[in-house]
Amino acid sequence: KSYQIHFIRHGATTANREGRYVGITDIPLSREGIGKLEDMNRRYSYPGAPVFYVSPLKRCVETCKIIYPQVTPILVPALSECNFGEWEGKTAEELKGNPKFQQWLENGQKTAPPGGESGEDFTIRVLNAFDKLVEGMLRTGTTQAVVVTHGGVIMSMLAQRGMPRRAPELWMADSGCGYLLQCSPELWMRDGIVEVSDIIPFGYLDGEEGK
Repeated sequence: KSYQIHFIRHGATTANREGRYVGITDIPLSREGIGKLEDMNRRYSYPGAPVFYVSPLKRCVETCKIIYPQVTPILVPALSECNFGEWEGKTAEELKGNPKFQQWLENGQKTAPPGGESGEDFTIRVLNAFDKLVEGMLRTGTTQAVVVTHGGVIMSMLAQRGMPRRAPELWMADSGCGYLLQCSPELWMRDGIVEVSDIIPFGYLDGEEGK
């Protein structure tokens, strides 16, 4: 069997527009974010699936409801965004004089924001969630799944499990967009990787917003 996993980043929030660090803070989509998602859903094609895994944070749940209004998603806390601790809701400009912030910028994998997660801990959490998802699909023979989550989750996961190999920042997805992953049981069992084969929603790169 060939298995497909559709990763979709949530729609835009006010914090996205303002450049704020928002991880576990439970903010909703912005009015503009809702409008863009509704427009993208009309213009482009989002894939369906028998199962939907969604971060429990509002911006992901709302995104799922807009694109897939008839779906009852499975909420997965481990798919939540990185915890930025005391820096939640702040911008880089507001934090630039903080020496701990500078340390984090220089080595975010090992350094955590006060009260937050290091990049290393975040990546371990995300990979554990993804591995369980894939193994559950293989075990049950579920050939397709949709995952609605956060930009940081997608970037961290694909940098470790995706082919072609790329740095995390090169896997950044636009709001409401994401990637189609092809999972071969043989490749997964041997190397623990999946192939990234397309951009979601289908047709997005051919539309005016993709130019």
